Amino acid sequence: MTATHERTADAHASIEAVWRIESARLIAGLTRMVHDVGLAEELAQDALVAALEQWPESGVPRNPGAWLMAISKRRAIDRFRRQERLERKQVEIAHDLEIEQNAQEFDLTLDDHIEDDLLRLMFVSCHPLLSTEARVALTLKLLGGLKTGEIARAFLVSEATVAQRIVRAKKTLAEAKVPFEVPERAELPQRLGSVLEAIYLVFNEGYSATAGDDWMRPELCAEALRIGRILAGLMPGEPEVHGMVALMEIQASRTAARTSSTGEPVLLLEQNRGKWDRMQIGRGLAALERAEAAGPRGKYTLQAALAACHARARTPEETDWHRIASLYEELAELEPSPIIELNRAVALSMAYGPAAGLAVVDQLVDISSLKGYHLLPSVRGDLLAKLGRAPEARAEFERAADLTRNERERTLLLDRARALGDAGE
Repeated sequence: MTATHERTADAHASIEAVWRIESARLIAGLTRMVHDVGLAEELAQDALVAALEQWPESGVPRNPGAWLMAISKRRAIDRFRRQERLERKQVEIAHDLEIEQNAQEFDLTLDDHIEDDLLRLMFVSCHPLLSTEARVALTLKLLGGLKTGEIARAFLVSEATVAQRIVRAKKTLAEAKVPFEVPERAELPQRLGSVLEAIYLVFNEGYSATAGDDWMRPELCAEALRIGRILAGLMPGEPEVHGMVALMEIQASRTAARTSSTGEPVLLLEQNRGKWDRMQIGRGLAALERAEAAGPRGKYTLQAALAACHARARTPEETDWHRIASLYEELAELEPSPIIELNRAVALSMAYGPAAGLAVVDQLVDISSLKGYHLLPSVRGDLLAKLGRAPEARAEFERAADLTRNERERTLLLDRARALGDAGE
């Protein structure tokens, strides 16, 4: 590779890193100015193209975020002039868009509105008008700085599908004239819930991939955590924001222990807890304290409290299963769900024996929403195996293997079924 090619490659790597850090701030600031998230993203992309063209020769500027913002503002002015907008429109946005044609201005810092802009952008990209899939795609695109292809690979769908979701989302927001603002206090619970749901869905897909060959996609966990930490900084008085961050921090702390050297899943009670990231656990427990101090425990704070029970136990035997069962009961009262009941059954089995857990699981077998949920037969198989009912347990593990779309998990379940067969022979 020639020196020129090396310099270009280094510049492109630097630009990609800058884009991941600055893109959300850039798009948020531009959306406030032009009142259109789609146009804001186009302007930001124009600035990115300019950086790709110029930085390999000129080098990365001292303040790359301000450089990108200056270029974006200039492109916005050009666009409005070309479209010959009414004088009123030009006057309305002139204060935000005026820049000097002087290279020295590229050293300016981003304006003071940026934190509010980021918060507004979160509420726009996770608006309840959008489908869950659209919210996730738009959140990763606008706030995570991921390319369409990266999002497609992460969720194992085609790039065209992701692109279509993003285009439709922007069209929906534009047609509904969704304001670029943080909702009023009365609207906040619903809207904030939508934001938290989208962020945690991204994290959960990274933590336990629903399909494909990999058990985890750590890059998705990292993006969700990054966005969650930003949100916690922007909304320090909201307990559930801290609760969700606490939950993600504690769960992510197990990443190094969740797979074997060959990528096979390692179940929680079999993990080497020496590989858990104690610094990250500390951050999670601190966030949990902030959540519990800020107000009543919501679903994310309760789940974080559950995760903390495992994090505080240095060995599986030290786990306080009675407290976990009690927390699941509290969570079930707050938000009744068959999934929560299934998790409560596991906790009951650990606290009071497998028969106690199986009694709850057997009540879930006929619930229609769980018919295709592979973890129901997986949990039932585990409880049956502990009770010595090997043939029934093997059938449950095989059924769970048929239902999962994750290849690593299928292998694990079939191995467990096979082991029960071998033990009975």
